[in-house]
Amino acid sequence: MEIGVFTVSDVTRNPLTGETPTEGERIKAAVAIAKKVEEIGMDVYATGEHHNPPFYASSPTTLLGYIAAQTERITLSTSTTLITTNDPVKIAEDFATLQHLADGRVDLILGRGNTGPVYPWFGKNQQDSVELTVENYNLLRQLWDNDVVNWEGKYRTPLRNFTSTPRPLNGVAPFVWHGSIRTPEVAEIAAYFGDGFFANNIFWPKEHYQQLIGLYRERYAHYGHGTEDQAIVGLGGQFYMARKSQDAVKEFRPFFDNAPVYGHGPTMESFMAQTPLTVGSPQEVIEKTLSFQEFFGDYQRQLFLIDHAGLPLKTVLNQLDLFGELVLPELRAEFARRRPAHVPDKPVHTPRRVGAVTAAG
Repeated sequence: MEIGVFTVSDVTRNPLTGETPTEGERIKAAVAIAKKVEEIGMDVYATGEHHNPPFYASSPTTLLGYIAAQTERITLSTSTTLITTNDPVKIAEDFATLQHLADGRVDLILGRGNTGPVYPWFGKNQQDSVELTVENYNLLRQLWDNDVVNWEGKYRTPLRNFTSTPRPLNGVAPFVWHGSIRTPEVAEIAAYFGDGFFANNIFWPKEHYQQLIGLYRERYAHYGHGTEDQAIVGLGGQFYMARKSQDAVKEFRPFFDNAPVYGHGPTMESFMAQTPLTVGSPQEVIEKTLSFQEFFGDYQRQLFLIDHAGLPLKTVLNQLDLFGELVLPELRAEFARRRPAHVPDKPVHTPRRVGAVTAAG
């Protein structure tokens, strides 16, 4: 089980101080958080992609390349990379370059994103989003898997005898997760290629994601990649904790009530009851997170959203220290105890390289 952090990269006002960090402060905070993720023993740091305020992360590979130079162990990923509006050639080359710089510590979550206005900014139409997802991913797969590509599609100019450079590290492309919060076609794509499926999981009730994950598992087995419980699943989640539960509730409530993604809607208590959000003690974070395995089956990646809603960097780093001390060891031990031997572990570069060599004879 990989356990890590993902950010949506929002620049949000701190409701306690009234101060809003600059974009530069948030970008540098992302680096500090990623280094803390490695320091406390987590496995993954992932950044979203947005091209409009109040988000800063328009260039994930630039940020991840800088983080790669300051870390040694953690996997660097995205949450998400826009397969609809980015050119597949650019995605192939950017992430292959990042692979080489980070010695293979790279994967990515592909998705359509959740901001409709982005489509015309990149010359695309939102109504084509599902077709763009399918066509662009088919091309991306060919660019990574084939040294020479001849290709023609509906949404970009043809390619003739084209080789994307650099080639993937050791001939093994970055592992791909397909992220979705609502689209069955995305689950189908993930299943067809035997890729991972990442359910964001942070806003809606578990029943919604159980349907999507169930469909992905069923189709993964249909295409012959393994049994349904061997499919590669990732989940999102979020927490705010203190050693005493009542302190966590008191401290986080003003941030929840004023956050763009939460505030002015359901109460924090209602949101906790309906979604993966945990505001409480470390033990409550452990219990809620372990319940995900009961709802969705054994899975391979758990990412938490923790640096949002205007929380200051110092608070986020303190949350990670507490997580590393009191939560991470318990989660690792219990997830390992629960995982059957036939269910695969996290997909990382070196074992996949060995598998590719073995398959090639």
